[in-house]
This record gives sequence, structure tokens and C-alpha cells, in this order.
Amino acid sequence: MHWGIEGILWLLAGIALAAVASAVTFQLWHRFASRARGRPGYALPRAGPPTPLDQIFNGIAAAHSGKNRVMTLLDNADAFAARAHSARQTGRSLDVMTYIWRTDMTGWLLLGDVLAAADRGARVRLLLDDIHVQGFDPVFLALNTHRNIEVRLFNPIRNRGHVLRRALEAVLGMTRYNRRLHSKAWIADGRMAIVGGRNIGDTYFGRAGGRPSGVALGVLRPRVSRDADLMLAGPAVSEIETVFDGYWNLGLVLPITALWPGFRVSLRRFRRQVTRRGASDGARAFIAETLGERDATTVLTGRMHWSDHVRVLADPPDKALGRRMSPWMAEQVHQVLAGADHDVRLITPYFVPGEAGLAELTALTRRGVNVSLLTNGLAASDNIFVHGAYRHYRAPLLEAGARIFEFAPPAQDGQKRDVLHSKVFLIDGRRGIVGSLNFDMRSAHTNAELGVLFEQPDLVAELQAAFDQDSDPNHAYALSMEGSRIRWAADRTGAPPRMSFEPESPVLWRAVSWTVGHLPIHSWL
Repeated sequence: MHWGIEGILWLLAGIALAAVASAVTFQLWHRFASRARGRPGYALPRAGPPTPLDQIFNGIAAAHSGKNRVMTLLDNADAFAARAHSARQTGRSLDVMTYIWRTDMTGWLLLGDVLAAADRGARVRLLLDDIHVQGFDPVFLALNTHRNIEVRLFNPIRNRGHVLRRALEAVLGMTRYNRRLHSKAWIADGRMAIVGGRNIGDTYFGRAGGRPSGVALGVLRPRVSRDADLMLAGPAVSEIETVFDGYWNLGLVLPITALWPGFRVSLRRFRRQVTRRGASDGARAFIAETLGERDATTVLTGRMHWSDHVRVLADPPDKALGRRMSPWMAEQVHQVLAGADHDVRLITPYFVPGEAGLAELTALTRRGVNVSLLTNGLAASDNIFVHGAYRHYRAPLLEAGARIFEFAPPAQDGQKRDVLHSKVFLIDGRRGIVGSLNFDMRSAHTNAELGVLFEQPDLVAELQAAFDQDSDPNHAYALSMEGSRIRWAADRTGAPPRMSFEPESPVLWRAVSWTVGHLPIHSWL
């Protein structure tokens, strides 16, 4: 008994010490951040000589004053071309925020386009979530040395150069560090904007083999991502600019130079690197494949549709501070879903709805709404841990009458199979939501998210066709209940018509997934 009490006292002492260390870390970071914040900045007015983008959009805007033009970007090549062409036509401003900007081939190509825009006199603001910048700081520090470019990081770690100190700061400041900027927006000249699920990197633009395959902390690097963006022109662009400004001026956002005082990098050397990377055989072939002979007007306006009903859905910046001064994006999405009459289709790579989300979806099925879910199967998932949490919700959803499809297309040429990364919600065949929000607990309560709700029959039909294609037996497994057990069915050569365990998945993955599904950590996933 004596040793038991002593052990408990040591445990309590350790917890108290960790709590004090965390509080001190929190206070030190906020004291540093209050001194290191950059000057407030805002979107530039549409003034001065017309830019090439102004000339592209002025005529169509005049013909339909007050309306928005909307276009889906489902094809990876189109998504890259839209960003590249808009940057190349920018003459006034380019504002970009993203969760990931990889320094791979497509990442360098777009860095080159950003640099060229700044050389023409455009003001560039680049807002990156810090978690994927660590280790690549010199690239973005070099970009920041351009007089027309400023790079800021969301919720950054202060210790940059030392792995152990960085890890200790992250652990002690986990409450703060856990909050991430997951929103994606690409805004050019205040005339057009791209929002959606895509980050910047090879896998998001369809370049296979851009990163080596492997497993790290339960994350698998996929071959190519299936994704969805929405490109807009019209009044909604100003709303997206306001969202960007709110985060740009947030106290958790710091200039990258504040984290590296006195650090010197060469813009001239950076330019040489941009030129060398853009001149490689692979880069030239990729540009020819994605841009080809299509000019900017064709890429940026060729498939746009008018819509009277476009609404920007965004988490307010104070969500990053844990405050709820106005509705969060997930609440707005759930309100739209709750109003469905007969059909709801969800495309989300990560599905961890929590008990409240599960209750909402089962309530829809009880009143006759057809609910269909398309998410990643374990064989295609890029995060085993999240898939483990998702396991908890499959059977209750199926028992309530919902349909579930797990995306897992056959692997090609010995590569990792494609992964689903789209975040799309379709309601009654007439409304759609495209954005960065996953149907999971992190997106709902922790991350900052951005998306667009719209009504446009042609675009909703495009997204429904994408759902049908990616959920067909050639691309996905259809789940069903047999008694109390889940069964998987698909059209695969050499596979049985029905399977009783996670198809095409190694035993280790299934074991890890099963274990995580029984742990009380779903809100972190």
C-alpha cells in the first residue's frame, strides 16, 4: 500500500509539473507572438490600369451584374492549369492560403509563377499552415525576400532548427498546436478565386510518383489524389478575400521572418533553383500535358456557369482561438443537410462524425432520406488512424439504412493506389457544397475550414456523376450487413463476390485500424 500511495504521489507530481510547463510554454509563446505579429494587411481594391485578368472577366461580369460564375475543377490537370494561368495573368494581387505547399515538381512550378507575378509588380501574400513548412523554411524565406512577397505561418512552432526542442514545444503546447489552418484559397486580382480540397503538390495535381511511398505515424503516401475544387468569379470573391484577411491578421499568424531573425538567404540563388527545376524534362512534359495549347481565357472561363445562389461557408478566425462568436462551418453544413428532402450524398476522405453527427445522419434515414457515403477503404486510405476511428460508425450507419462505398481502385503499375481526397456534399440533386471540410471531428471542432454552398444544376450533375463513377464496383467496395457482420462486395478479378474483412489490406493495417477504433481519441482524428 505504501508503494502504491508513493507511486500515485509521483504520478500526480508529474502531471502537475507537466501542467505548469505547458502553461509556461503557452504564456511564453503568446508573449513572443504579440511582439512578432506583422502589420495588418487587406485585399487590394480593384483599381488602376486593367490587368489581364480584369480584361478576361470584365465583359462577362458586366453582362450579369451581381451574379457569380462557378466552375468545378475535378480533373487534376485542370486544377493545376487554373492556378498556373491565373498566376500568369495576375497584375495586381495574389493571395493564397493552404494547408500544404510541397516543394516537389508542381510545387516548384507554381512557386515560379508566384515569383513571376511579383516581378510584374503584383503584391503576393502567402499564408501557410506551419505543420508542413517545418524543415522547408529556407525555400519560403527566400521567396519572402522579394519586395512584393510576404509569407506568414499559421500557429507556428517557435523552435525551428532543432528537432528535439521543436518536438518538446509541440508536446507542451499541444492544446494550441493542435489547431491547424486547413482552409485552401487561391485569389487572383480580386477577380477569381479557387477553393476546395486541394493542397499544392504533385499528388494533388495528378503527377504519379512525386513522393516515395512509405508509412510514417500511420500515414500512407498515395499515388494520386482524387479531389475537387470550385472556381468562382463574382461577388463571392470579395467574401473569400474577407475570410483571407481575417486569418492574415489573426494573432496566431506570424511573419516567417519573425521566426528566423537575422537568417540570410539569397533570392538570386532561389531564382536559379526555380529556373533549373522548371527546365527539367519532367517539368516541361507536365506543363505541356496540363496547359497544352489552352489559353488563359479558355481555362478560366470556358466551363463556367451562372448561379444566383452562392454562399461562402467559413470558420471565423476566432475558432482558431477556441472561441465561438459566430457559427462554425460544420454547423452551417449540418443545417443544410438537415433540410434535405430525399437525397444526401457525402464524399469525404475522412469520416469520423462523432455521436452527434451519426445521430443526425440516422435521423435523415428514418424520415426517408437516402443517405450515401463515399470514403476511403483501408487499402486506399492515407491515414490508418483515422480509418480506425471511422470503423466505429460503419455498422450503425448501415443498420439505419444508409449506403456506404469504400473507395479502393486497383493499383496500377505496381504503384500505390489512388486515394480519395474530395470533400463534397450533395443535397437533393440541386445543391452542392465543395470545400476543405471533412466530415470528421477535427474539421468540426479544431481545424479552420472554408467552402462554398451553391445551386447550379449542371455543376451538381457533374459532382453526382463523379460520385457514381468513384463508387461503382470497379473503383469501390459496397458495404452491407449480414447479421451483425459487415460484408464487402466489388467487381475485382480473382476476388470473391463478398468478403468478410477489409479487402486488399495487410494484417498489420487491419490490426492497427481495429485497435484505434477502440480508443477514446476520435476527437483528435
